[in-house]
Amino acid sequence: MNKVKVTICGKEFSLKTDDAPSYFIGLAKKVDTEIYKMAASADNISVQSAAILVALQAFDEAQKANDSIDNIRTQIKEYVDDACQARLERDEAVKNEKALLARISALENELKIKKMKNDIDEQLTLDGTKSK
Repeated sequence: MNKVKVTICGKEFSLKTDDAPSYFIGLAKKVDTEIYKMAASADNISVQSAAILVALQAFDEAQKANDSIDNIRTQIKEYVDDACQARLERDEAVKNEKALLARISALENELKIKKMKNDIDEQLTLDGTKSK
């Protein structure tokens, strides 16, 4: 556990975190900057009110980011489901192709046999005609 001290709007805070201290120092600087920007942007706004508005903006951004992440997760799930369905269809098509190739081979063999039979019959007919 890391201990870090940050200063926001002139007030020091001691924090304990599993994250690197530099991360929270950076966040504190950003919060401090945003509060002072908010306070400077409007007349008669206290630092406390500016802090509340900055917090509201931060939660708004976080909520929109989470909604976006949820949307992306949903899309990814749909893409994965579509990919799985496509894989199943491809596997079925490959299976059907193999069956059709086997059927074509069997029909070609059958055709060869019929052609040889016809050739033999024709030869026998010719030989039978010659011997008469």
